[in-house]
Amino acid sequence: MDISTTAFRPARRIEDLGVSEILQITARASALKCAGRPVIILGAGEPDFDTPDHIKEAAIAAIRRGETKYTALDGTPELKRAIRDKFRRENGLDFAADEVTASAGAKQILYNAMMASLNEGDEVIIPTPCWTSYFDIVRISGGTPVAVPCGADSGFRLTAEALEAAITPRTRWLLLNSPSNPTGSAYGEDDYRPLIEVLERHPHVWLMVDDMYEHIVYDDFRFVTPLALAPSLKPRCLTVNGVSKAYAMTGWRLGYAGGPAPLIAGMAVVQSQSTSCPSSVTQAAAIAALDGPQDFLPARRDSFAARRNLVVDALNAIPGVTCRRPEGAFYTFASCEGLLGRITPEGQRIDSDRDFCAWLLESANVAMVPGAAFGLPGYFRISYATSEAELKEALARIATACATLD
Repeated sequence: MDISTTAFRPARRIEDLGVSEILQITARASALKCAGRPVIILGAGEPDFDTPDHIKEAAIAAIRRGETKYTALDGTPELKRAIRDKFRRENGLDFAADEVTASAGAKQILYNAMMASLNEGDEVIIPTPCWTSYFDIVRISGGTPVAVPCGADSGFRLTAEALEAAITPRTRWLLLNSPSNPTGSAYGEDDYRPLIEVLERHPHVWLMVDDMYEHIVYDDFRFVTPLALAPSLKPRCLTVNGVSKAYAMTGWRLGYAGGPAPLIAGMAVVQSQSTSCPSSVTQAAAIAALDGPQDFLPARRDSFAARRNLVVDALNAIPGVTCRRPEGAFYTFASCEGLLGRITPEGQRIDSDRDFCAWLLESANVAMVPGAAFGLPGYFRISYATSEAELKEALARIATACATLD
């Protein structure tokens, strides 16, 4: 009797997908650190601040009240009220209860929306560089991601001309992220207006906007979300946000969105067959985050701004490296093109940004993410959501290592 085991055959939908390169680099760096190497990890997109106490206390109180059961599928009425109040108070957007949803993180919001709306071959325009998950979420949902390169000459922002050229009859969504992961670039009102004019000429194209870093903007930049500028887009716009970054709640897993009721209902169908409701305890914490004091946000923003300036200035002092000063988030996206082609002391030729980042991890014990992972080779991303002491040490190591390149 043949009892041989048949090898696992992955579904076609995931054959060409893999675990995020950011997670792979972090895993490698963590393994080196566990082995005793003094590795500094500048790859994680996670604030080093703690969740504010009033938010933690709200979660503890919910547990003590016994709020540990299933809740409504896409958020309790109280959470939906808090989300609607937030949108109205901070963004000037008015949503009904059936026009908002909550999920286990903003990533699930994006996944639910794509799964609910895309058919095979539908296209999603994604300005690059972009967060690594956007492309794979579109692919696993049956869609076709359409990358539109946006270089440093445009501030890593999509232009109206590039958007117009990318739209086809199969275009389903335009996906925008501001402030951006990985570049930290942000769209102001003057940047959004020309894009809105293009969308108004193409009513079949819907807009999905990821506002996750809304509260982390610097200097005189004024955050605005597109729907506030163009209420006419409301029937085809999904505004995505969450509590992870501003409130340092990455592990709590709570994202939310406002959009047209039919889309929100479709997203609920998808969620009902995956995770069902978000954590009841996390929902209580998110209500406290959205309703509670916001006075700690400016101090944290100022701390990030100081770190941004530290990193940008140090990188620009390294011959062969250039770095734009970002408007928001907590990332720098610097060019290493001036170092490509050089030889390391070990005799290795640095031919790409991946080579550069891998070499720095092994030789200088600094973990960063290559720009190719985000769709723009020749760059590297640093997350400065860590202490100034670690940043100074990491930057000193990078400068010392780069000085040895021949």
